[in-house]
Amino acid sequence: MKINEKSAHFIGIGGAGMSGLAKIMLEYGYRVSGSDIKNSSVVERLSRLGVLTYIGHSEEHIPAETDLVVVSSAIPENNPELLEARRRGLKIISRGEMLARLMEGFKGIVVAGAHGKTTITSMIAMCLEKCGYEPTVAVGGELNDIGGNAKLGRGEYFVAEGDESDGSFLRLKPYIGVVSNVENDHLDYYGTFENIASAFEKFIAGVQRDGFAVLCADDPFLREIALNSSCRVVTYGWHPSADYSIGHHSFHGYSSLCEIFFRKKKLGTLELKVPGRHNMVNALAAVAVSRIVGIDFQDAAKALGNFKGASRRFQLLGNFKGAMVVDDYAHHPTEIAATLRAAVQGKPRRIIAVFQPHRYTRTKYLHEEFGKVFGDAHLVIVNEIYAAGEKPIPGVSGGLIAEEIKKYSNENVIYIPGREETVEYLDKIVKEGDLILTIGAGDVWKIGAELVNKSVIAGG
Repeated sequence: MKINEKSAHFIGIGGAGMSGLAKIMLEYGYRVSGSDIKNSSVVERLSRLGVLTYIGHSEEHIPAETDLVVVSSAIPENNPELLEARRRGLKIISRGEMLARLMEGFKGIVVAGAHGKTTITSMIAMCLEKCGYEPTVAVGGELNDIGGNAKLGRGEYFVAEGDESDGSFLRLKPYIGVVSNVENDHLDYYGTFENIASAFEKFIAGVQRDGFAVLCADDPFLREIALNSSCRVVTYGWHPSADYSIGHHSFHGYSSLCEIFFRKKKLGTLELKVPGRHNMVNALAAVAVSRIVGIDFQDAAKALGNFKGASRRFQLLGNFKGAMVVDDYAHHPTEIAATLRAAVQGKPRRIIAVFQPHRYTRTKYLHEEFGKVFGDAHLVIVNEIYAAGEKPIPGVSGGLIAEEIKKYSNENVIYIPGREETVEYLDKIVKEGDLILTIGAGDVWKIGAELVNKSVIAGG
């Protein structure tokens, strides 16, 4: 790691990526401070660890001894702390550049892609951690086995989740680069799919020449890239051409069992406690990376067998009136379709999906695609859009998606903008055996948490 500065201030420290980097720097021995627009359990945990935290943004929040300022991509140019850092002449870098700096000196394992990044990164981290590799980890979700979303390890590997949303993952030059898929997303930044594809092509080209690109063969773009990469390539997935593939598989409630093959030779059987075909493929990526670094399949399988998922990835929150309450971070049509297919696996009486769209721009570009993916739900409740700092776009709302769903679904669809009204509605209609599934990257999880809390107060 090449960081000469001794004290860092993070603007937007509560974000998944920023908080992890702050924790790693603190564990390195740096003085760390930071601010966020609102309080959260993440900010409170950093404070308990010794980070000087502030709620809200003010030029007074940057300590006098600060010599490095790390800025989240969500921070606007007129942020008072950013303006103050410039006035003082402090070194200012992006979150992506900070991650690249931290990764120097390690063998980087970076997971990128439109979907599955957090789960794959968490699975890889779990395999290396359980098999004694003591990796440094920075992941976009909470992982109980490492005590949060990041940790500084003593081993040679740094396992991290890459962020393609602002192009910052192109700063990373990993030893192993994993790409799960390439799809239309973050069009507010890239503009076209061609630009998105070009960015991923550059990321793969940036993998070290003595390293490995681990690519999902189910994606036609990645299959093509695999034929022309300058580094060694390992593929995985359901596609017949994949190096790592799945044979016979079965579902048991929300668990699954599958046979794993490498180039048509059976390695063994993998038991997973996370649901869905998509998680079988995610686990394949983790197996591929594990074997590259020298972990035996059986040891990787044992570690993955104990993997219970990252936070907000089909996470069981509790029960309400005899119904399971599950939360999932899915916020892209492909992710939602996979999550609902996984929900069917447990054979609930009804699937009640509560969807909170994330960002006005994503809703504008993808509302038609959103309309097509809720077929596995028996009832869909659409909330108002979670802005994530964006300004409203005229004519774009949660109601737009509700109308699109009605075009493709024979089931009930209802637009309920607010949280309180949604909780009241669910209280009236939920029955024993239902599955309540909150879906979205915003704060829709609070609906599930409130329902579970009501159940606890009522004594079950």
